[in-house]
Formats: sequence, structure tokens, C-alpha cells
Amino acid sequence: MRYELYYWPTIQGRGEYVRLALEEAGADYVDAARQESGMAAMMRMMEAKNGTPPFAPPFLKAGKLVIGQTANILLYLGSRHSLSPKGEAASLWVHQLQLTVTDFVVEIHDTHHPLGSSLYYEDQRSEAKKRTNEFWKERVPKFLGYFEALLETSGGAFITGRRLTHVDLSLFQIVEGFRYAFPKRMKAFEHKIPRLVDLHDRVASRPNIKAYLSSERRIAFNEDGIFRHYKELDF
Repeated sequence: MRYELYYWPTIQGRGEYVRLALEEAGADYVDAARQESGMAAMMRMMEAKNGTPPFAPPFLKAGKLVIGQTANILLYLGSRHSLSPKGEAASLWVHQLQLTVTDFVVEIHDTHHPLGSSLYYEDQRSEAKKRTNEFWKERVPKFLGYFEALLETSGGAFITGRRLTHVDLSLFQIVEGFRYAFPKRMKAFEHKIPRLVDLHDRVASRPNIKAYLSSERRIAFNEDGIFRHYKELDF
């Protein structure tokens, strides 16, 4: 089956967590909205009056299924491409971790848009600075400290042990994104999360991921995505 991934064509955003899973799995997929007439097709699917129209991208078309929400898509892909463990309890645990990543991604976005997505960054610059300072003081240590502790007790190279899951791919993206958006803050913080840094490096060296990162399929970080670099927020 050839998957169709629908997401905004010029940013990594939330769609990148799905792209990483598809690439690691070696799945046959098309980044549909980046194709000719793809954006129009994406909007039509969201505006559909019947079936199961998604609220917003990303969503994945898999045969007759249309699956929305990043964590939900990864739950589906994980069970079909060996990116989540078998068994109900273990599968739910990995899904729970992915939902925690989802919560974190929302807070990352809110560092530069604390008042609302409909406003320009320039309209909330002072609030963004306050939010970012609190974020790095309280929230980053809490979230990354949690995953660092899980790696310490996992008994293997990955978050749940010896086998890679989609959560490991997502944590790679978090580290990579922070290095782009907050290079100074991240450089000062990385000594507190050595296992997450090692995980990042292990994921980056996996053959399929390494090939993806050097390909045109990988959209570059930019100031329209979730991870944005503003000098006044990084000191």
C-alpha cells in the first residue's frame, strides 16, 4: 500500500514526526501536499461533508482509511511497521509517551506564539521572551528530564529498551529542533541529558534516517514551523 501524507508543504511541523516514521520504516509514501494540486486535494479532504474528515493536517490516507492527529497516525504506523511493541500494555505505554511528546510540542510552539497563532510573532515579542524564559527554566527540565530518566532505566539503547520505536524518532526531532531554535540554550543544557543526546546520534546514524536527512525530502527548519530561531529568545 502506498500511503499519502497530507501536511503543509513548506514546513516540518507536526508532519515531520510522521515523515520520520515512514522513512525509518522504508514505507512507500508520497508527501501529497507537495505534489501538483496537492494542497487543493488536502483542503477538499478537510472540507468533506461525510466520512471521517480530519480537523487539520497532518493526516494519513492508508487505503480507505483517513487518519488524523500525529500520535494517532503513529499508533497506526507503529503496529504495522514494527515501530511500537506488541501487546496491549506495551503499545498503550508507547502511545502514552507519544502523547506526552505531543504536549511538549504544543509548549514549544507557544514559546514564540504565547498569545495566539493568529498574531504575528512581532505582535507578542515581549510575551514570547517571558514565556521562553519560563519554558527553559521549568518545562524543558521537566519534559526532557522525564525522558532522560526513562532512558536511564530502559535497559537498552532506546526509550523502551533494545528496539527503536516511533517515540525515539520523535525525541530525535525534539533535540534537532532545539539545536536549531535555541542553539545557545541547548548547548548549555545538553550536559544534563547525555542519554537523549546519545539517542539523537543513534537515530541520526540509522541508514534510512541518514539518507532522509541528506535528501530533498527533508524540509529545512525555518521561521514558519514549530521550531523557530529568534536571537532575542536564545541567550
